Amino acid sequence: MTTPRDLLIITMDVASSSPVGQGDLSLALAGAELIDLGEAQALTLDDDRIVPGPQGALEDRLLDEAASALTREAPYETVEDWLWRRGRGLSTAYLDVLSAEGETTRPRHQWIPFRSDAATLTDSPARRRAADRLASGEPVLAFLAAAVGLQEEPAEEAAALVDDRVVTVLAAVNDAVRELEAVRQRRSVENAAFDNIWRGQ
Repeated sequence: MTTPRDLLIITMDVASSSPVGQGDLSLALAGAELIDLGEAQALTLDDDRIVPGPQGALEDRLLDEAASALTREAPYETVEDWLWRRGRGLSTAYLDVLSAEGETTRPRHQWIPFRSDAATLTDSPARRRAADRLASGEPVLAFLAAAVGLQEEPAEEAAALVDDRVVTVLAAVNDAVRELEAVRQRRSVENAAFDNIWRGQ
């Protein structure tokens, strides 16, 4: 399993008690891809710019797609630009893969044949591994889970357990999620003001 998949799984596991926005999750998944690609030596970071490494087959289809999507010409892409470009719709792509692999199920109502509820996780080894990884306090997954609001941010000492490349990516994910929330709040204020105009307030 990969970090993006583990993140999606734990997000689905706690979604009922702590809903996560698809945009937030997609940004975090794109960051998780960068971290895993770095571990696979498919890229390095030059400050905040993503420098692709040799292209080789990875064991995960979506990580292969991510590696192929890296900008391979200088001055290369920044981590922030990657998160916004790659993150668009990424949570849906990962959910589709989990569904195709039988990791999720959609309960159907006998009295409404064409209606199905939201996808839920099956009791699988992948689900148990993701839960164990989070419970162990593994810092990368813990910081990503905190970025999307699933839990409190780990203690400061946890940051010392990851290298500078990972810290750069995690910081960019946090900044992007905060920027997205600011956009949401601004739109909410604008919509409220527009509604007030129509009400004559």
